[in-house]
Amino acid sequence: MKATRRDVLAGLSASLSVAALVGRSGSANASSPVKGGVLRMWVNEPTTLTSAYTSAGQTYYTSGKIFDGLVEYDFDMKPKPKLATSWDLSADGLTLRFTLRNDVKWHDGKPFTSSDLQYSALEVWRKLHPRGRSTWANLADVETPNATTAIFRFSKPSPYVLNALISPEAQVLPRHLYEGKDVLTNPANIAPVGNGPFRFKEWQRGDYILLERNPDYWNKGKPYLDQIIYRVIPDAASRSVAFEANEIDIGGGIPISLADARRLEKIPTLEIPERGAEAYGNNTFLEVNVRRPHLQDKRVRRALLHSLDRNFILKNIFFNFGQVATGPIPYTIGTFYTADVPKYEYSLDKANSLLDEAGQKRSADGTRFKMTIDVLPFGEYYFRLADYLKQQLTLLGIVAEIRNADFATYYRRIYTDYDFDITCSGASALTDPTIGVQRFFWSKNIIKGVPFSNGTGYSNPEVDAILEAAQTEIDPQKRVALFHQFQQKVVDDLPILPMCDVPYFTVKNRAVKNTEISPFGISDNFAEAYIEG
Repeated sequence: MKATRRDVLAGLSASLSVAALVGRSGSANASSPVKGGVLRMWVNEPTTLTSAYTSAGQTYYTSGKIFDGLVEYDFDMKPKPKLATSWDLSADGLTLRFTLRNDVKWHDGKPFTSSDLQYSALEVWRKLHPRGRSTWANLADVETPNATTAIFRFSKPSPYVLNALISPEAQVLPRHLYEGKDVLTNPANIAPVGNGPFRFKEWQRGDYILLERNPDYWNKGKPYLDQIIYRVIPDAASRSVAFEANEIDIGGGIPISLADARRLEKIPTLEIPERGAEAYGNNTFLEVNVRRPHLQDKRVRRALLHSLDRNFILKNIFFNFGQVATGPIPYTIGTFYTADVPKYEYSLDKANSLLDEAGQKRSADGTRFKMTIDVLPFGEYYFRLADYLKQQLTLLGIVAEIRNADFATYYRRIYTDYDFDITCSGASALTDPTIGVQRFFWSKNIIKGVPFSNGTGYSNPEVDAILEAAQTEIDPQKRVALFHQFQQKVVDDLPILPMCDVPYFTVKNRAVKNTEISPFGISDNFAEAYIEG
């Protein structure tokens, strides 16, 4: 039965009634889990509710509640059973065997089996997912000797895949709804049939997305919540007001302006948890379309970076959340990070000199060329960064036009039409560079229509060789050395200009419990989440 707007508003009223009783503030001592209630969650409106072929954060936050993953992770990034009860990776990294639960059903009542996993891994993850194309590049085949066993065969060692098995990253789709159809245009992408604790109910574009409790969930007695309502509030200032007024219970990523975050963290009923985002490794950057004739010379790209005072950006745009980035791997991935890369200090003199050397001379009116700046429509800080970038480019004689768009238009321009000069964007590097970083620099990941893939068109055979060697290297020290070499190469080439490493965080009401029980926090399935009362 289709939920009406009255039903949804009634749910909101019920939720507000709970707020009236407990102030959505919680008590000094944590209570036992409480059944029932409506969790009101903010989300930037996604273009799809299925993350098997996209790495867009706004899809992660919704899709992860509808689909369970093969595993979940503790704060040491050790996998724990979910859809898979056990797994074993051979010593040579070539065989990964999963044993699956035998009591899981899709939301339409069909059984979940190894055949679903086989289809998803071979036809979706390794072909369409922007990170999956590198994570699963060496996946040769998936054998399914029975309904609860899947054996992954790799052509080369791939030990890092054990870090990529959460639902949003390696999402299993129902084969019976996808096989023989175009994955990217399948109607199930916007009305998904999952196997997780919450079922899709309704999507009112521009307003809300409604999920309801799955009564047939395999983990009996869960979830505790009756519904999750995702509120679509595009304006950051309005979101801040909604948090203060107890109209939203929780939001993740970077849900409000960083200035407001510094203010709201002082409100007694709200909190910004210290844990629950460790796995993301978020960084912000500028993608440069190296297909453009005036941007092909790396001296031009170096000039662009020299023109930006990134310490000013960190302080005045990101309010000192994080630190200035040195390259494509953020400092949060300490195992693989190095600061031993080429440096580009703020210097307009160097920037102008490099542009002259590259043959980009000023015309009679003082201009060199024109550029477009496309802004990822995720947080206000990207728009502020675009304003600053435009101002600085003017000092170089570059006339820039800032283009705002919704997600669908942005994704099409950058990753399908390649109709852009430079972006103000960001992404999660996650826990391993092969999983989260390689996608932006590997020439084999230039795939039209896939968001957060190699949209710049960057292709360097030497960099490809380094990345592919790191994919299969079992020796940890040698693998670290390869990624250090990778950082040095791409910071020299600069197809992507590093800005700041800005960690994600969650804002939530203190009455909302069990939402940061893993390093993936807001992307988890919320089967354990409840509202204290």
